[in-house]
Amino acid sequence: MTSGLLPLSGMVVLDLTQIMAGPVCTMLLADMGADVIKLERPNGGDDTRRMGPPFINGLGAGFLALNRNKRSLVLNLQKEEGKEVFRKLLQKAEVVVENFRPGVMARLGLGYEELAELKPNLIYCTISGFGSTGPYRNRGGFDLVAQGMSGLMSITGFPDSPPAKVGVPITDISAGLLAANGILCAYIHALKTGQGQMVDTSLLEAGIAYTIWESSSYFASDEVPGPLGSAHRVNAPYQALRTKDGYINIGAATQSTWEQFCRATGLASLIEDERFVAPSDRKIREKLLADLLEETLSQQTTDYWLRLLDEAGVVAGPIYDMAQVYRDPHVKARNMLVDLEDPELGLLHNIGIPIKLSATPGEIRRRAPGLGEHTREILREYGFSAKEMAALIDDSVVNA
Repeated sequence: MTSGLLPLSGMVVLDLTQIMAGPVCTMLLADMGADVIKLERPNGGDDTRRMGPPFINGLGAGFLALNRNKRSLVLNLQKEEGKEVFRKLLQKAEVVVENFRPGVMARLGLGYEELAELKPNLIYCTISGFGSTGPYRNRGGFDLVAQGMSGLMSITGFPDSPPAKVGVPITDISAGLLAANGILCAYIHALKTGQGQMVDTSLLEAGIAYTIWESSSYFASDEVPGPLGSAHRVNAPYQALRTKDGYINIGAATQSTWEQFCRATGLASLIEDERFVAPSDRKIREKLLADLLEETLSQQTTDYWLRLLDEAGVVAGPIYDMAQVYRDPHVKARNMLVDLEDPELGLLHNIGIPIKLSATPGEIRRRAPGLGEHTREILREYGFSAKEMAALIDDSVVNA
């Protein structure tokens, strides 16, 4: 049973971000009830508005996915009047999020130090390619570059193949997740003490944070790990194996699941086979083991093995394309596909909220905003008169 309240209701976030990492962060906050005011530059706003195809009524599908539950205000921070509007908005805000290169906000007179003087309990989050300190702090950063420099591309793909990136912009998305986590930690501290602080994360650090198995292996052995395809760094069999009509993911990572797998597939003799007795034996002979298993698995379809292994309690799964993901009954039951009906854009499909709170669940309440769609609404809420708004529009400080 829900209370009707969203967990972050009352939190105001001034969102100066665009593209992906920052918008992921602020989307997570908005989904949980924060009032995220997306401050967009004149002459086009967030670049992802134009990124595609595909487009929905002229808007990039990615923009619509990343900016739900937010309101848009177009604000020219190059003008002093625009900075004054920002400072007035700051009076009610708890959080500022930006993903400019380090130093951009300070040159505008709106850096953390300047804003913290105006509001000591402010949570100021900066997301960049390399962080706000260190020799690379002034470099631009994209997910592809961060994947390369974090080591992710060196461990992705198959041995002796050209470099491959993870199929999604994983450092962008994970930097957004880390930023949201950091903001909430800082927010709790501010509620307890009244002390604000800066939250600083980067695409590079987000990528490195994923390399737990690989970094720990390197630290322990001084050997540089390489790509393994779908295989696991320390467990076997733990990979995609060929069936009669495709592939199946097998996760026999522990001794008990290995033995269950062998019995279920009619390969009980492998349990006592001296080549595969211990987990380390199976890992050392991973290629030989995979070949032996595929001789049996290739005799039946993926669905056949999935049913059999599920009944035996063995962890296994199919390999879906995106259409299959959203047809899956469990995905539907977990509300990971949420539809919004919009009078202008029609039916919009949304990725659901992946965190389920029992008392105060998040909610997808509105589609991504049109450019400057809420400029007048927000300015009225912050005490600007009709005459003041007209002057700001005439002077190209805001667009409405």
